Amino acid sequence: MDFSAEVDQLVRQSHTWIPMIMQYGSRVLLALLTLAIGWWITNLVSDRLARVVGLRVHDPALQGFIRTLTNIILKIMLAISVASMIGIETTSFVAAIGGATLAIGLALQGSLANFAGGVLILLFRPFRIGDWIEAQGVSGTVDSIQIFHTVLRTGDNKTVILPNGTLSNGIITNTNRQPTRKVVFDVGVDYEADLQKARNVLLELAQDPRVLPDPAPQAVVSTLGDSSITVSLRLWTKTSDYWDVIFMLNEQARDRLKAEGIDIPFPQRVIRVVQETTA
Repeated sequence: MDFSAEVDQLVRQSHTWIPMIMQYGSRVLLALLTLAIGWWITNLVSDRLARVVGLRVHDPALQGFIRTLTNIILKIMLAISVASMIGIETTSFVAAIGGATLAIGLALQGSLANFAGGVLILLFRPFRIGDWIEAQGVSGTVDSIQIFHTVLRTGDNKTVILPNGTLSNGIITNTNRQPTRKVVFDVGVDYEADLQKARNVLLELAQDPRVLPDPAPQAVVSTLGDSSITVSLRLWTKTSDYWDVIFMLNEQARDRLKAEGIDIPFPQRVIRVVQETTA
């Protein structure tokens, strides 16, 4: 008798909670299905948008930035939509997100500054991936431009990470932006040397296929130093040939000048010793 009464009570209660399970269970299943499909669509849209941007501007760094930013924004919107489907009040949810965002923003002011710097770098593009830049006392090739930092690879293959906030607000020297560069090669010769002959030797060194004929190379007397006269060779070359030309001039200038009887004097200092006599 007691058992049948319990069964009857359970059956009566089931009429109450089974519809609730069906109602909320269907909401949860629909929300999970929406989350799975929305997650896939979000990744697809962000990839497609980044690909379109890449076809227009041909900048891998901007592609990655657009993909990441779009992905984050769409997934936040997807989370709010799924929460509303389950029955969570989106107004309070959005307010909570806003409050959390404000608190996080106050705590991460430096990171937000780096984020803003990354946006400025990707919009104005003072440099691109593969450029050799000098900034914040560091020089190297740009390996990647991230949302919060830029990665450089130095000449001796070290990785340097620069925050985008300080990088965007500082002085940046980009040696790859222009297709050509000017080479200024100075060499000191003796005061007794034939200056015209020294200039001719340097101009002969400029007869190299990597040296551009226009503007034409020049050899001028730039300064009169304490122990030598500085003869300066000024020429133009492609940016990709800049260092090869510098190394060539350093290697050959000494031997060619020496062969012509032109000495490169050592730095000299004259010291006078005065001996005072006592009365």
